[in-house]
Amino acid sequence: MKAFQDHYPDNVSHCYGCGSNNHHGHQIKTYWEGDETVTRFKPEPFHTSVPGYAYGGLIASLIDCHSTGTAAAAMYRSEGRDMDTLPPFRFVTGSLHVDFLKPTPLETTLEIRGQVKEIKGRKVVVETTVLADGVVTARGRVVAVQMPDSFGQA
Repeated sequence: MKAFQDHYPDNVSHCYGCGSNNHHGHQIKTYWEGDETVTRFKPEPFHTSVPGYAYGGLIASLIDCHSTGTAAAAMYRSEGRDMDTLPPFRFVTGSLHVDFLKPTPLETTLEIRGQVKEIKGRKVVVETTVLADGVVTARGRVVAVQMPDSFGQA
């Protein structure tokens, strides 16, 4: 099964968090699991804030890109379309709110789970949870806005 991000057009696949054309980025992969979305990501030692724990900016970027990918998939799903159909849906972040609940350890694969809370016009609201070994370490809320067709064009 292809991840949501595998369907992104090349001209908008450069994002540090989710772009397949950015070889220095996270290159996250997100999938449906029922009505939730899931990404699994293993932090690297260079993602350190203090020894043994992940930098908060990493957690925020994972929530951000997981949520915009979820927004795209949700929009396709709401229209009964496959993600490889045209016109493509791509989203950017209109708002990102993150609550850091506990330090996130580096030595485990993180599970990032998203739930679509609202689809209204060109806007999708996603609530995302980060778990480390089943323990919630962060929660986020993203308002994702459908990007204009001209975005990403040279």
